[in-house]
Amino acid sequence: MKRKKKKSRKTQKPDAVVQNKKARHRFNILDTFQAGIALTGNEVKSVRDGQISLDESYARIRDGEIFLVDCHIAPYGKTGFDRPEPRRERKLLLNRSEIRRLAPRVIERGCTLVPLRVYFKGPWAKVELGLARGKAFRDKRDDIRRRTQKREMDRALASRRRGNRKGR
Repeated sequence: MKRKKKKSRKTQKPDAVVQNKKARHRFNILDTFQAGIALTGNEVKSVRDGQISLDESYARIRDGEIFLVDCHIAPYGKTGFDRPEPRRERKLLLNRSEIRRLAPRVIERGCTLVPLRVYFKGPWAKVELGLARGKAFRDKRDDIRRRTQKREMDRALASRRRGNRKGR
């Protein structure tokens, strides 16, 4: 019996705890960055349980530091004290050079930093940030139209491979 090869940890993509699906619909993602999140112990347990929401959250650069704003992390249920505010600003951990490179692009009109997903890389919580520009309504309709056409083409090709030829 043949054994399956395991992917090495470096090539394996970490599983996301939560994804911000609306972000890719609402914004054009120009670039992505990985950042650590400064969390308390109870918040880490809550994130591991999936009790986090990225809806309506964004990142802001202030005084040479980046903060995650409006990210809701529900309080961990099994703690009796030290319950931090669920929607408090959380510091994101990036190198200074990365922050300096990001700052002028965020100040640029129409660009923002949007969290795309939260995941664990080893014991550390990470967030994938996207440098994004808002989409116009017609762009959203074009994306939906493209997805529908691609889906229909895939179905037609699959039915041809199976030998179910329609119209003949």
